[in-house]
This record gives sequence, C-alpha cells and structure tokens, in this order.
Amino acid sequence: MEEVECSSAHARALEKIGVLSEAELGKILQGLKTIGKSGSDPGYLHDEEAEDVHHFVERRLVELIGEAGYKLHSGRSRNEQIATDLRLFVRSNISTLQNLIAELLSVFVDRAEQAGNAVMPAHTHMQAAEPVLVAHWLLAYAEMFLRDHGRLTDCRKRVNICPLGSGAIAGATLPVDRNTIARELGFTSPTQNSMDATSDRDFAIEFVQTLSLLAMHLSRWAEELIIFSTREFGFVRLPESYSTGSSAMPQKKNPDALELVRGKVGRIVGNATALITVLKGLSLAYNKDLQETQQPVFDSADTAKQCLKTAIGFMRDVEFDFPRMQTSSESGFMNAMAAATYLVGKGVHFRKAHEQIGSAVRYCLDKGCELQELSLEELRKFGPDFSEDFYKAITIEAVLACHDVIGGTNPARVKDAIAVLKKQIAQLRGEVHAHA
Repeated sequence: MEEVECSSAHARALEKIGVLSEAELGKILQGLKTIGKSGSDPGYLHDEEAEDVHHFVERRLVELIGEAGYKLHSGRSRNEQIATDLRLFVRSNISTLQNLIAELLSVFVDRAEQAGNAVMPAHTHMQAAEPVLVAHWLLAYAEMFLRDHGRLTDCRKRVNICPLGSGAIAGATLPVDRNTIARELGFTSPTQNSMDATSDRDFAIEFVQTLSLLAMHLSRWAEELIIFSTREFGFVRLPESYSTGSSAMPQKKNPDALELVRGKVGRIVGNATALITVLKGLSLAYNKDLQETQQPVFDSADTAKQCLKTAIGFMRDVEFDFPRMQTSSESGFMNAMAAATYLVGKGVHFRKAHEQIGSAVRYCLDKGCELQELSLEELRKFGPDFSEDFYKAITIEAVLACHDVIGGTNPARVKDAIAVLKKQIAQLRGEVHAHA
C-alpha cells in the first residue's frame, strides 16, 4: 500500500508539470487503486520476473492501462521510492503501536481500579521491602508504557519528512513540486538534501530502538508475572488461554505466553543491532546494503504488535490472589521503615532510629515474631521513645498512608494518579486519531 500511495502522489506531480495528461493521470490512479485492492491476495503478488515491489507495481500497471504505465517512473528513482515507502510504513506502524499501547494502558487502569486498596509486597534486590497498593504496582508499568508512547511520538517527528523528489542522489530531474508531494502524503515537509534523503535510515534505527525499549518493558512485566505465578509466590493465577500444560507432568501450568513475550525482546534488540551495523560503514549515498534495513523494521513492528496484543489479553484475564498478597505484606518486617519513621517523628534522628529498629528486628528474628508482637517493655529495651501509639503507626494502613507524597503509594495519592492517567490516555488517543 505504501508503494501505491507514493506512486499516486508522484503521478499527480507529473500531471501538474505536463508530463502526464489528465486522462493518463486518471488511468494511472485507477490502475494503482486496483493494484492496491488486489495486494491482499498472496497469489496476485507472485511475479517471478519482478525485481522488487517497484518493478512489480510498474508491470501490473502496464498490464492494466497499457504504455501510459511506463510514464510513471519519469523523473524518479527507486532510491527515493524505497526511502519514502519505508517512512510511510514506519509512520503507519507508529500509529498502530500507539493505539495498542493506549489500549494496554486502559487495561492497567481498569485493573488498578478493580484492585482498590488491595496490598502487596514491593521488592528491592528481589527481597520484600515495603507494602504498596496493587494499583500502585500496576501504575508503575503504566509509567513505562507512557514513556514508550512518548518516544514513538518523538520518533514520528523525524520519520515524517518526505524524500520523494530526491532522485537517485542529486535530486529529481523534473521540476516536481516537492512541497505539494509532501503535503499530499501527510508529511511535515520535504527533506533538505537529496544525498542524505536517499541514504538516511536513522529513522528506521530510531524506530526499532524505541521498540527495543518497549519490548524490554514488556519483558520486565512478563518476568515479574512469571515469578508471581509460581507456587512460592502465588500472587496471580495464570489464565488458561495464555498457559499450557506439561507434556510430562500433569500438575504443571506453564506461563508460555509470558515466556514468549520475554523472549521476543531478543529479536527486537537484535534487529536494532543489525540496523546500526549495516549503516555504520556506508559511504554516501545509496548502497545495496540498505536493502538489509527493511526486514528488521518489518519484523520488529510485527513482533511488537504481537507482544502488545498478548499483554492486553493477559492483563484482562489474569486473576490476582489479593488475600495471599495481603498476608505476605503483613510479615517479614515490611513495616520497619514506618517504625523508623515513627521514631523520627518523636525527635530521634534517622540514623539512631534506623539502628534501634534494626536491633528490634534482630531480636524478633531470635524470638520468632514480628515488630507489632513485641510488648512496649520489650520495645523500650532499644530506646525510650516508644509509646502505645507505636502499634497504630505500623499497621499496614498506616504504612501505606505515611507515603503521602506525589507518586507515593498512599491510597489517596494512587487514586489521584489513576485519574491523571485516565486523562493522559484520552489525550494520547486524541493525538493518534489526529494523525490517522
């Protein structure tokens, strides 16, 4: 479709400078439209004599309208055609990917609202650290995907420059109106240097590198859910439609879909490496090596779309075991930070408070209990500033509430963050719609 769109714009430019008659333009546009509609049939695309897509379209066009079809290539080169087609492909896929990211973000918002005030343990160094709202954890991933959406928007700015009219290397040999061509194809402007225009693939590298970050975020998300689905954690129950059984062990339920998403990041990162490696040694301007830049772009776009669709479906269907998460959040001294904060509130400097609570934790480990199970008399062995209000200060509700800052896991702050994210998603959808 990109080749048909590109050729149609060039045909209109040729008619404006008198290379094509109005009648010839009509025939060419109708022929290109027919080719575009027929392109969905794999059998139609089979042509052993065609050198590439450009030659294929020309051959089919001549079959449909006769000798006038040969005029279409007047004043242009395949070098500028492929540069333009690839930009159109990337631009179109940016819109598709951004729509999928917005859909995934909507699912995260829905699941965050459904989770309400459910609590889970958050980890640092893979060790339980502090309790957070499940919604807060979900919104952490939403932030990653928001950045991916923004990077694609930024990438689009550099993609959306039109090479058509650059010729093979020195510029078109006919006085085509490049500003009009760019405008008709939805580009911001024409490229400013013909040599750069035909050999530039920075936009392709940037696009695939952006998808590498998106894939990395999807991989992190998949990895954490794989861990949380294990018997040792048991925080989530894998959806049947995204899992498989073992061929040998009847009791197994394997997170195959998540593992595939995690594995796909290697393909996309590999494609980014392949692209930059192809470009690193090329002199100006066009070289046949650039043919190797197309497949990595196509594969990365398709792979990223598949991974996003899998993530959307999985997040809709996954079940959280909130009671188990709650139980896990109420043990393992995850209220220790709040306990130290309590002492700071009593005027104890933090280093001393940290030391006192650390000593209390070691005492609990020897005794086999939690901080909240120590008596006031026992607590005062570690410092004189403990009072009865200590126990209320280290409940899970108090631990969550004390993180009352923008971006914190305080329930009211998380509720505000959900509202902000909803507005952001609506804005993102509007931006993508404007580019459609």
